Amino acid sequence: MVRGEAAARPAGGGAARTVLADYLGARATELLRGLRQYDEAGGRPAADAAWLVRGAARRICVTLGAHPGKTDPEWARQLCGELQWFSELIVREHVQAARLERLLAGLHRLSGADEAGSGRAAGAARAAALLRRRLGLARGRAHTAALDAMGSGRFHAAVDAVALLASEAPPAGEGSADVLRDAVEAAEKRLAEAVARLPLRRAGHPYNAEALARGLDPGAAQDVPWRQVRTLLRHVRYAHELLAPAAPPHLTAAGRALDRHRDAEQAAEAAAAAAHTPRITPPTAYALGVLHADQRHEVEAARFTFGRLWERGAG
Repeated sequence: MVRGEAAARPAGGGAARTVLADYLGARATELLRGLRQYDEAGGRPAADAAWLVRGAARRICVTLGAHPGKTDPEWARQLCGELQWFSELIVREHVQAARLERLLAGLHRLSGADEAGSGRAAGAARAAALLRRRLGLARGRAHTAALDAMGSGRFHAAVDAVALLASEAPPAGEGSADVLRDAVEAAEKRLAEAVARLPLRRAGHPYNAEALARGLDPGAAQDVPWRQVRTLLRHVRYAHELLAPAAPPHLTAAGRALDRHRDAEQAAEAAAAAAHTPRITPPTAYALGVLHADQRHEVEAARFTFGRLWERGAG
């Protein structure tokens, strides 16, 4: 998919140090802006700000990791540890909210298509109530953890480090910007190798019900290589962004397909976990089982979409 793509070079082939400093400073500024918005906003604006913070934090850490010779390694390790800590805490509440919204929408869609009678409708309603309770509790715990973290000295020290990065990025090495292109090519190679290990032929239909029925996709055990590809694809996108205003559109589209894969995979896990709640009624368990199967079909659909995008990009 990434073969044949030529990442743009910085104007005049500027030094890697300058390009990295400018990019890291811009991402640090973006992260600080997201934190201000998160602190001031509520509801949907706060969720958008949380995603902005996590995206900026990931870009900083992936970029530092891809260019270990250009920064002090101990400084980079400590900074990324703190960025990962608070960015994941801030976004966790909104991950739970989005997962609940997805599951409730799935239940509503499935119960609307079910003409078997009021028994199953009642099971769907109880399943919805159970999911609200379970994921609502998880969301509440995540919100409390985020507030506690943002009031800590550790958090404020991390923000100070990001502010310093925004004003004075500390790359330690020199060199031509050609080394940045080398990093893109290395990331593309790792991604291509990981995709080659995926069972793309099995994902040959938008909703691969036959594969599910025959037990070819037992769920989480088969999700791991797809998660790895999603991570590597994100690294390739960020490497391209360092050299150009945005990643190539086909990489962005493929990333969205794997985001849908991740969302459906985790929603299916949540439905399965809820179905193991002690003493729930058979109609409730049935509704959660149907919901789990529905989300696994969504996983298959995302795999199909990614496979088609990959084949077109590699052609």
